[in-house]
Amino acid sequence: MVRITEDLVRRRAEHNNCEIFSLEEISLHQQEIEKLEYLDKWCRDLKILYLQNNLIPKIENVSKLKKLEYLNVALNNIERIENLEGCEELKKLDLTANFIGELSSIEALKYNIHLKELFLVGNPCTEFEGYRQFVVATLHQLKCLDSKEIERSERIQALQNYPEVKQKIREQEQAYLLKRAGEKEEAQRRMQERKDKKQKQMESNIGFDSSNSLQNKENHQAEGDGEQETWRRVDDDEEDRRFWEEPTPYTPESRLETHRYIEEKRRAKDNIRESKKREKPLQTLVTAEGKVLNVNVPKLHFSLKDDEENNQIILDLAVYRHLDTSLLNVDVQPTYIRVLVKGKPFQFVLPEEVKPDSSSAKRSQTTGHLVVTMPKAKEIILAKQKVSTSIKHSDCNTLQKNARSGQAEKLEVDPSKYSFPDVTKIIQEKGRIGQGPIRLQPEKITETKKSYVDFENNEDVPPLI
Repeated sequence: MVRITEDLVRRRAEHNNCEIFSLEEISLHQQEIEKLEYLDKWCRDLKILYLQNNLIPKIENVSKLKKLEYLNVALNNIERIENLEGCEELKKLDLTANFIGELSSIEALKYNIHLKELFLVGNPCTEFEGYRQFVVATLHQLKCLDSKEIERSERIQALQNYPEVKQKIREQEQAYLLKRAGEKEEAQRRMQERKDKKQKQMESNIGFDSSNSLQNKENHQAEGDGEQETWRRVDDDEEDRRFWEEPTPYTPESRLETHRYIEEKRRAKDNIRESKKREKPLQTLVTAEGKVLNVNVPKLHFSLKDDEENNQIILDLAVYRHLDTSLLNVDVQPTYIRVLVKGKPFQFVLPEEVKPDSSSAKRSQTTGHLVVTMPKAKEIILAKQKVSTSIKHSDCNTLQKNARSGQAEKLEVDPSKYSFPDVTKIIQEKGRIGQGPIRLQPEKITETKKSYVDFENNEDVPPLI
């Protein structure tokens, strides 16, 4: 049974910062609630309350909501109108598509003097003869019934015929209550039959399991499991077919039974799914011998590039574009890489050993791909490129610029790489002084020596150089 809990109310009070003591409006529709409770204690300031499309059988625990103005309990299992006397400010009440057959129970709404709108469409009482006249004559404060405005003339006529209409309504009510008593007995009988059948089915399953010996289970485990699974599936399909094709009256009991049946089937499927998850063997990533396997459980496209120029290996893994990066777990080892994508492993053995500490992983902002860069552990020594004797392209551009500007380009030579002979020592200095096209020393100018008075030329003395 689903009940109203404080956690549920707080989650539905997000617009009020999850505070329930000052809550004025709350929507608890389609929550499969089977009992109305606690709201009159937790939310005293409620003005609007939505409870449509649940399984509530009775209006209760709302009499302390003094400020309540609008109550919507459409599409529930309510059979009587009651316990609303304390809702002093109630202006609108929606009871569409319930099971109200006691039309006289609307007399409890006489105390709600501010009630202006009432909706009873889809209830058994609307099929009673004189239904509208009875409601109009009973509730004088009402302005609109089932989305139709009540005219003054209609009210006068209803009051004139009120005693006769009231008698007819009482008779039809009694007939409906007798019919409902029979429907309740039938629903009880069907429920008991269903329980007995389920008990027999469980006993037969236990007997079927116990009849097989341990040896048979060991020899024919796979075959037996497959047959049993097929048998169960066929039996479930047959049960579903019988349940949905069997004609049943539309009553609160049948509606509740349908809900319980759907919930039971859903829980059974969840249990089977959970058992399969538990029985599913773990994915083998490394064998018992220590061999690492290539695994791609998420079935993602990938590419592995060997970047020899930068001495590294690049893995491009095409993970889902809108996948949150927190759901990715990258583990780089020297010989393999493992990536967990939402818990599903992708593992690849690398062609060469890499450095895990120097590896990096990034997400592409355009494609969302995961790019893992892994430097190789083995260093490669590249040969030096030979210096070309030809003039480089940039030098050619420089020469062309200088030629256009009229400047002569001077080539410089590195003296450490090239040496030239000293031409000054090729020919004897005495025989080459002042001769030839190349003048290595300044030419000595011969002058007529001045004669001194005290100078004597001695032929025996060699000339001075």
